[in-house]
Amino acid sequence: MVKAVVLGAAGGIGQPLALLLKANPLVTELGLFDIVNTPGVAADLSHISTPAKVEGYLPPDEGLKKTLTGADVVVIPAGVPRKPGMTRDDLFKINAGIVKDLATGIATTAPKAFVLVISNPVNSTVPIVAEVFKKFGVYDPKRLFGVTTLDVVRASTFVAEILGDLSLSKDVVVPVVGGHSGVTIVPLLSQSSHPLPSGLAKESYDALVNRIQFGGDEVVKAKNGGGSATLSMAYAGAEFAAKVIRAVKGEKGIVAPSYVSVEADASGSAALTKELGEELAYFSSNVELGTEGVVKIIPLGKVSEAEQALIKAAIPELKKNITTGVNFVAEAYKTEEPRL
Repeated sequence: MVKAVVLGAAGGIGQPLALLLKANPLVTELGLFDIVNTPGVAADLSHISTPAKVEGYLPPDEGLKKTLTGADVVVIPAGVPRKPGMTRDDLFKINAGIVKDLATGIATTAPKAFVLVISNPVNSTVPIVAEVFKKFGVYDPKRLFGVTTLDVVRASTFVAEILGDLSLSKDVVVPVVGGHSGVTIVPLLSQSSHPLPSGLAKESYDALVNRIQFGGDEVVKAKNGGGSATLSMAYAGAEFAAKVIRAVKGEKGIVAPSYVSVEADASGSAALTKELGEELAYFSSNVELGTEGVVKIIPLGKVSEAEQALIKAAIPELKKNITTGVNFVAEAYKTEEPRL
């Protein structure tokens, strides 16, 4: 029995994500929560002929608590989408409070759940969830994940395009490390399962890296004010959730990229720190998954000179993003104390 929960289930990411989770045969119960429309989304999904029983709640009458009760995996796409001209800092100011409140609900109702954070900016919202859990004494770094799968999905697709064969996109695997915004997204193209053409010009390589790093901007611009990357993000979120669920149910050897706390694996993070040349509290890299969540943080391995430069550029921005998330929670609890 697996209960999956989507917090923000009526939104642009939430609805297609909920649909994909309803279609997952391993999900036996699906809990949906949002501030509007959730009962309707749940009713619609409940007609689909797959095993998961679906329930949807709104905030009144302890809707969040009802949704989270018995949750095994909680996915958080809640928040506002990025609009043209909006920076990730602007986005943070709005979404940070939403994520903090949802994290409080999880801490008090489903503290043992595996929590998958999609809400942007992930580099800061994951530390927010961690700090809230610490306040309530329920923090387990092995069970908290920032979903960076979309960066890997984009890298696979864009490399397949360069190779001239989109049918390869499901097979191409490119490790993407660092974080989940702009320059913190570092594709290790030298480790691609399908090497780039040997004669690829530097300008083409740089353009590919930039497209992977700023693919979200491409979608925001194309939607012309109508939203951000929702469908591709829902696909990526469902892909990662499926891997977590399979691992929780005992499947061995599952490896997936995720933005996690270095506390999740002391030996793996020590090797990672040595490669980076300094310690970061959170970093995205390939992670081996198991029944307790993070089994192992996998080091970067051999990287090219160009990739080393990208990693060096990512570190200061990552540090700033992490500090922003931690400080947000510290400021919030100056005026309120957590209550179980």
